[in-house]
Order: sequence, then structure tokens, then C-alpha cells
Amino acid sequence: MGQPTDHSLRTAWLAGQLARATGEGDVLAATSAQAALLRWSGCTANAGGFADMLGDDVAGREAMLAQRQDWAKTVDPNGVKGAMRPLAQIHCEVSGEVARILQLTADTEAALRHIFEAWDGTGMPDGLAGAAVPRAVYVVTLAGDLEIFSRVYGLPRALGLIAAQAGTRYPAELATLVPAQAAHWLEALATREPAALDESIQTPQMQETTSTELIGDVIDLKLPWMTGYSRAVARAAAACGARLGVDEACEARLYAAALVHGIGRAAVPNGVWNSPGRLSAAEWEQVRLVPYWTARAGKQTGSLAQAAELASYAYERLDGSGYFRGVGGPALSLEARVLSAAVAFVALGEKRPWRDALPAAEVAALLRTEVSEGRFDGSVVDALIDARDTPLRGARIKARQQAIRLSAREIDVLRSISRGASNKEAARELELSPSTVRTHVESVFRKLECSTRAAATLKASALGLL
Repeated sequence: MGQPTDHSLRTAWLAGQLARATGEGDVLAATSAQAALLRWSGCTANAGGFADMLGDDVAGREAMLAQRQDWAKTVDPNGVKGAMRPLAQIHCEVSGEVARILQLTADTEAALRHIFEAWDGTGMPDGLAGAAVPRAVYVVTLAGDLEIFSRVYGLPRALGLIAAQAGTRYPAELATLVPAQAAHWLEALATREPAALDESIQTPQMQETTSTELIGDVIDLKLPWMTGYSRAVARAAAACGARLGVDEACEARLYAAALVHGIGRAAVPNGVWNSPGRLSAAEWEQVRLVPYWTARAGKQTGSLAQAAELASYAYERLDGSGYFRGVGGPALSLEARVLSAAVAFVALGEKRPWRDALPAAEVAALLRTEVSEGRFDGSVVDALIDARDTPLRGARIKARQQAIRLSAREIDVLRSISRGASNKEAARELELSPSTVRTHVESVFRKLECSTRAAATLKASALGLL
């Protein structure tokens, strides 16, 4: 969304303060904090749509959130709302699904499924108004506006922008609570470390352990052709580690680091990732910063901080030619060597916008060439190739009780559309008629209780169906 890595944390703290200022109790404060933390969890799912609409999905959404006058200059003014509604639907459905998977409260899930609704009924995705909108939505929206506007424009103008939208974007009585407290709240924010902020907004539900696979799945939603990529790298890295004889703790670190190694990918516009040709120097510089953003964001992830630090070595090379640190040799631990090789190993075997997937033999040959040229560890590459079918140990093998059953054909269709294929493209790929594919898609959506492809992909991934 073009925001600093601590934006959601700061917004969650502000939302808690605002909720308590209403006198409505701790339940609203807890729901608002949780919804604020997850408000942008659907942003990867509609990145492609924003890229199509605005050109640059990252800068375009930053301008949209800051309410810059020309944020939609490339869109027909009469068609902005029509273009935005399906994007809001995707975002809200995925965010709500994340809350459901995390087993958060029904109130938090409801808030996320309606997070872009407005007091006057002009919001999205359902055009709800007034009291029909969950109260936490208004709290989070107002807290988010205060955080962004005050940072971008300064407090006086922020208060003016908020006042101008009182009674339309959020209820007037809620907006009137902000002027008297905003300076105090922002001053307190400026003096608190992220860890202290995190501790101050903890709820009982937030004490539970988040599925690292879920984080990887949400990361991969940004680019349909990456569906399942983080999980595949995690399996390869952990299996390679086991083949090399590492202990289970090391294997677990590799698995978690592989799942989150793409966090920083969200900072780079989809147009760069989808480019079929050579990147410009400026575009390549953005790509080189991906592991930096992974490391930076990872410092705020609590128990995953160690895994995220390891993840930030995913693109380093033994000869120092990698990024973002450009370190090599003894500076790269065995875990870092395994992770970087696993990332390349899986990526080469998958189709990308700039090349087709390579056969397994060609992947092996290329990696061994990289070994001979000093970029990868030979023992690691050998283990990766040999460990292709090695089962994982420990807690990462989880028996899933699937209440939802999809037929083999439905899974084939879902797998195809989850990777960005249209119904017609899926029909050609699977040698089916477009009407048959459409019937299967409708059945999958009905069984998964989803209405968007992104949400169906996320839910099916969580169930182990993809």
C-alpha cells in the first residue's frame, strides 16, 4: 500500500485509543486493533487489479490513501467507483478469510469483510450505511486517516481533512473526538518502540501462534503465477536441510524463512514483476531491495523475527554477487546457503512472465554450473536435487481434516485459475469446454463459500488442496 512498515501497528494503537475514548469498552478496542492490524492483509490479492487500473499498484495506492487529488488521474472519473468495487470485494473477502483462518472473533471478521464501507453509504463492497456498518470499521478508518494524514501533511491539515469527511466517511460524533486527543496520541506514538506498541494492544486471540504457511500464501497472492511458490521453497529448503543432516530446529528455521522470504516483494510494483523483458536499472534496484524490506518488516514480527532475518539472505551468493548485502563466503551460514539455493531451484522449475518453466534436468544442470562458477555450495545443490521427494519431519506434517471436498477436476480448474488463467485459458489447458470450466468454478466457489478467485485460492491453499 506504499506505507511504512509500522503503519498498521501505529494505526492499531490509535484505533485502540479512539475506541476507548468513545466509552464503549474494551471489546470495541480489541476488535478495532485486530482489524487495523489486518486491514491491509488483502492488499496482495488485488495488486494486479490496481496495477491494471493505476499502472503502479504501490505508488497509486499510496496516493489513494493520502487522498491526493490526482491519485486516479489515469482512470475515467465516471468509472472510478465501478473499477474499485470488485477490487474492494477481493480485498475484503481475503482479509475476512485471513481472520477466519486465524480464528479471530466474529466481530473482527465482520469488520474486515466491510472495511471500506462509509457512514453515508458510498463505501464498498456492499454500500452499507450508518449503523449497518460494524462500528470498528469507522474506528479503524478514522485511525488510519489520522496516521497517514498527520505523517504526510502534518497535524493541522490532517484534522482539516478529517473534519471535512465527518458525517460522510465516518460518523461526525466519532470524528469530533479526534481534535482534542490527536496531538497527545501522536506524541505518545513518537516515543514508543514497536515492541512496546505491540505489547500494549495484545488481545487473547493475538497470543495464539499464526500459521507461517498462511503468511506465505498471502505473500504469493500478489502475483498469480507465484501461487504455491513460498510453500514449495519451504518444502525444498527443509528437505535439503534434512538431507544434509541438520537438526530439527534448523530445519524448522529453514522452513519458516522460506515461507516469509517474499515479504519484501510487496514493495515492488506488479509491473516490474510482470515485465517480459530486461529490467531497467531503476527497476532492478527495486528488486534488489526486496530482501532488505523482508528484513526490515521481519523485525516487527515477534516470533518470526529470526526467520525473517534468515529470509533476507535468500538472494545472496557465495561469490558475493547476490543482494542486498552482497556478502559471500564465510559470511553465509549453511542455512543461508540452503535457502538461497532452494529459492533458485524452485523458481527455475516454474513458469515466469519472462521465460517458460525449465525441465528438472535443465534446472539441475544450471545449478551445477552456478556451483562451478562459485555462486552456490556444491553439497547444498546436490542435496537439493537428491532430496526432491524427501518427506518433512516434525510439526510441519499436519493432518488436515477437510470438511470441504473438491473433485479432482474441480481442483485442476482451481489450480489453473489460481495461477491467473481465465476460464477460456483454463479450458484450453485442461481440454474442457468454457462452459464446463465455468460450472466447475461456480461449484468451487459454492463449496469454499467464496466469490473471488483470490479468496478461493487462499482458502484452498490453507486446506492443502492446491
